Amino acid sequence: MKRIAILISCLCLFSLVYAQKVKTGIEMLKATNFKVLEGKRVGLVTNPTGVDNNLVSDIDILHNAPNVKLVALFGPEHGVRGSAHAGETVTGNSDPRTGLPVYSLYGKTRIPTDEMLKGIDVLVYDIQDIGCRSFTYISTLYNVMKAAAKRGIEVVVLDRPNPLGGEKIEGNLVEDDCVSFVSQFKIPYVYGLTPGEVALLLNGENMIGGKCKLQVVKMKGWKRRMTYDQTGLEWVLSSPHIPETSSAPFYSVTGIVGELSTISIGVGYTLPFKIIGAEWVKAQEFADAMNALRLPGYTFRPIFYTPYYGPGKGKELQGVQIYLTDYKKARLCDVQWYALQELYRLYPDHDPMGEDTKRADMINKVCGSKQIRKLFLSRHQWQDAKEYWDKDVDNFRKTAKKYYLYK
Repeated sequence: MKRIAILISCLCLFSLVYAQKVKTGIEMLKATNFKVLEGKRVGLVTNPTGVDNNLVSDIDILHNAPNVKLVALFGPEHGVRGSAHAGETVTGNSDPRTGLPVYSLYGKTRIPTDEMLKGIDVLVYDIQDIGCRSFTYISTLYNVMKAAAKRGIEVVVLDRPNPLGGEKIEGNLVEDDCVSFVSQFKIPYVYGLTPGEVALLLNGENMIGGKCKLQVVKMKGWKRRMTYDQTGLEWVLSSPHIPETSSAPFYSVTGIVGELSTISIGVGYTLPFKIIGAEWVKAQEFADAMNALRLPGYTFRPIFYTPYYGPGKGKELQGVQIYLTDYKKARLCDVQWYALQELYRLYPDHDPMGEDTKRADMINKVCGSKQIRKLFLSRHQWQDAKEYWDKDVDNFRKTAKKYYLYK
């Protein structure tokens, strides 16, 4: 029995090591005994996703490292510990585990101030992103780099996988009149870069109004073709509604239409970002219409559900559950626009995009252009806006390749 137990333990250890194909930036930093941080006063920009391959928090790792002086923590949207909901103001406090001051970069102050940065030599950034422009963590990265460049502070980015992989690029570049915290700088909606590569792009293309002293601690083992489930890494929820690996691509699939007040995308139910529904929808005919489009990589199932909060709270809604059947073939962003197209064709008395004028500005900001909404509403046909949506992809891909760290 003892031999069997030892054999099982060895197999489990081998399985864990084999499964983890990727070593993240924090792992590679540990492997060098934190050399780039030695003798420096460190500010850490992170949240619950900043963990090593054994799910130990960066906060604890850097706090306990004898040759690292961690002096402050900075939190993005949802906060350092991840307890705040989307859009909720995050306030500063102190970290209960380490006693370190915590500064919020989501709320009234989104750019680190002189007072926050006093005495800091280097800012370390380690946050798992989800590869979509409107997910605000890369906006925080932009603001951190901008503040650091202004004050001569070094930035070290501990790199992590893009859960969408490094090959998909979709959407137009942000236009000047639509710059906001959900579209902070000029990249496509789905941009195909890791956080480290985003930082190199920001610096290299002069997007932060200057240059910051930047160092990216590369991953080991990540390939551009990889989605997150192929890395062998455990997923830590990147926000309350991205609880698992499979949720990440769906943020790009339904996130824009989710800005409308009369459409439910499963936020408030058990399938956030994986549903499109409303009170006036008939599930089966909507599913039939979506499946008739034969969108590569997708299948749609009729669903009946009652949200616990959010749009449609407490009411039985009908809609479609979206299934990704072939990720390589699937275009992520198109689905929500085709859904709006089919909903208007089936139920012309309802026009979620046209009628919800209070949300028009937010839709424009998330899209990065006023043209997408305008072109779509001309006939409620996605083909009328799709060419504009795709117009910058090829040029951006050429620019982005200059900053690729991985093949």
